[in-house]
Amino acid sequence: MDKNQIIGISLITVLMLGYFGFMSTQTPETPVATPPAITQTIQKDTAAVHAAQVDTALKAQNQREYGDFAAAMTGEAKEYKLENKDVVVTLSTKGGTIKSVLLKNYSTWDKKQLFLFNEENNQLSLIINTNRKPVDLYKLYYAGYETKAGDKQVLTFKTDAGNGKTIEHTYTLGAEGFTVDYNLKASGFGSELPNLPLTLDWREQVERIEYDAKLARDKSTVNFMQAEDGFDDLTEASKDRETETVSNVQWISLKQKFFNSGFIVREGSIIPSATVTSYPMYSTVPNAPVNSEKFIKSLEAQVQLPLEGVLTGKAAYSFYFGPNDFKICKKVAEGYHKNVNLGWPLISWINRFVVIPVFDGLKGVFSSFGLIIVILVLLIKAVLLPLSYKSFVSMAKMKALKPELDELKAKHGDDQQAIQMEQMQVYKQFGINPLSGCIPVLLQMPILLAMFSFFPNAIDLRGESLWWATDLSSYDEFAKLPFEIPFYGSHVSMFTLLMTISTLVYTWVNNQVSTVTGPMKYMSYAMPVIFLFVLNSFPAGLSFYYFVSNLVTIAQQLVIRRFVDEGQLRLQLEAARDRNLSGDTSGAPKKNRFMARMEEAMKQREQQQQFKNNTKKK
Repeated sequence: MDKNQIIGISLITVLMLGYFGFMSTQTPETPVATPPAITQTIQKDTAAVHAAQVDTALKAQNQREYGDFAAAMTGEAKEYKLENKDVVVTLSTKGGTIKSVLLKNYSTWDKKQLFLFNEENNQLSLIINTNRKPVDLYKLYYAGYETKAGDKQVLTFKTDAGNGKTIEHTYTLGAEGFTVDYNLKASGFGSELPNLPLTLDWREQVERIEYDAKLARDKSTVNFMQAEDGFDDLTEASKDRETETVSNVQWISLKQKFFNSGFIVREGSIIPSATVTSYPMYSTVPNAPVNSEKFIKSLEAQVQLPLEGVLTGKAAYSFYFGPNDFKICKKVAEGYHKNVNLGWPLISWINRFVVIPVFDGLKGVFSSFGLIIVILVLLIKAVLLPLSYKSFVSMAKMKALKPELDELKAKHGDDQQAIQMEQMQVYKQFGINPLSGCIPVLLQMPILLAMFSFFPNAIDLRGESLWWATDLSSYDEFAKLPFEIPFYGSHVSMFTLLMTISTLVYTWVNNQVSTVTGPMKYMSYAMPVIFLFVLNSFPAGLSFYYFVSNLVTIAQQLVIRRFVDEGQLRLQLEAARDRNLSGDTSGAPKKNRFMARMEEAMKQREQQQQFKNNTKKK
C-alpha cells in the first residue's frame, strides 16, 4: 500500500468516527401527535361499541329472565297529567302508574303544597307471576294515549309484548272529585301466566302535614271494609308493629288524621286476600321536638288481585286521594264514610243527621268559624232548653226538702242505708221522683259526646284561625312552657283554660241549687281541673265550643232562676204530701217501673239488715 492510500484511508476513518460521534449527541425527534378530534371520535366509537355490547347482553338477559316482558324493560320516560278543580295527578310511561297527587285546595300546616302521594313517601308495585320469574308491571315502559269520555279525562298506558300480547293501564278522572278510576287488562297471554293472583304492594311513609305530629301519628292507621265482617281497622294509637291478614275485602284505606289514600274494588268484584300493616315512626334525631319529624308512621297493604279479572278486562278498581270529609267519602264506596270517625252508633247518628247538616248550613251563610260555633251552641241550647228547665226545677224541689233531709241525717248519723230508706219515703210522700233531675242531664249527654267526636274530625276547621288560635283543628298554643308538665304538656291552651274556669263557675252556680254535700260536692270542682289536663292538647275548636256552651248554660240558669219561685215550690210539695197522706192520689204523679223496682230493692235490703240485727242479738 502506497503513501497516498494510507493517507486516504486515515482521513475516511477520522470522518466516519466524527460523524457517528456527532449524531450520538442529538435529541431524538418527537413523533407527530394525533389530532384531538380524531381521538374523540375513536373514544366515542369505542364507547358506542361497548354500549351496544352491554345493551345486547342486557336484552339477552332480560329475554332469558322475563320472556315476553323483556321488550318493555327499557324505554323512554314521559310524564302525563290528569287535572280537575280538586287534584293534579301526575303519571309516567315508566311504570304506567301514578307518580304524584297534588291536592289543589289544601296545604300543609306550614303552608306548603300538599302532595298526598309522591315517590318519596309512597312505593307502589304490581307483581304478576310468569313461568320464568315474577315481573313488576309498574317497572315496565309503556306508550301513553290521552282521550276524552264526556267531561272525563282518560289516560291509557299500553305496552306491546309481541305476538298480540299487551298490558294496559287505564286511568279516568272526572271534572271534579278525588277518585281516579283504574282498569287493568292483559291480552293475548296463555299458559305463560300461571293462574296465580297479582300482588299490589303499597307502602306509605306518612309525611307530617299537620302541626301536631303526635296527634297526627295517633290518628293514622289502615282501615278496611270486608264483605261479611264489615268495617274494621288497625289500632290507631298502637306503639308497636301491627299486622293483620283479612279476606273478602271491598276497600282498603291508608288513613291519616284528615286525609286518606284508598284502593277500592268496583263493579261487584272483591279482593280475596290482603295483608295490612302499620307501625309508628319517630325522629332519628335524639331529643328532637315532636313537631320536627318528617315521617310519622308507616302504613302498608299487600293486596291480592285475581288474575282472571285482568285477563278478561274486568279488573276495575279506583284510587281515592282526598280529605276525610263525610259528605265526600260517603259517595266513594259503601261504608267509605267510616274513614271519618263520628263516634259510636248513637253519637254517629246525631252527628250525621243533625250536627253536620246544621254546621254545613251555617257554613254556607257565615264565613267566620268562631261565629258558626257560637250560633251552633245557641241552637243546641235552644233545643235542649225544656230539658234544662225541667232539670233545674227538679233540683229546686230537692233543695226545698232540705229541712226534712237534714233531720234524717241528724237522726241516723252515719247509717247511710237507714238514711236512704227514709229518704225514699220522704220523696214518696212529697211526690218527687229523685231521678227527674238526672234524666234531662242524661238526655243531653249524647249531644255533648257528639261534639266531642265532631270537632276533632271536622276537616272544615283545619287551618281556620280564631283570635290567637291559628288552627282550630289543633290546640291553640297561647304560651310555650320552658319545660313539660306530666299529663299536661309544654304549652298553655288558652281556650282550654277559659273552658275550665267557666266550668268551675257553672259548677258553683249549680251547687247553689243542688242538695249535694260532702265529698261529692268537692269532687264536682275537681272534675273541671282534671279536664284541664285531658283537653289541653285537644283541638281549639272543641275547647272554644265548650267554653261558649258553659257561658250560655250559666246565663240560662240565672234566667230560669228568676222564673222559679222556691217558696211556691215548697207550698206545692206540701200540698202533694197532704194529698198522699189523706189517700188522695188523683194529683200524684204516676210511679214509673224504675221507681217501683228501686223501692222493692230498698225494702229487701231493709229486711236483710233487720235479719242480721236479730241474728246478732241472739
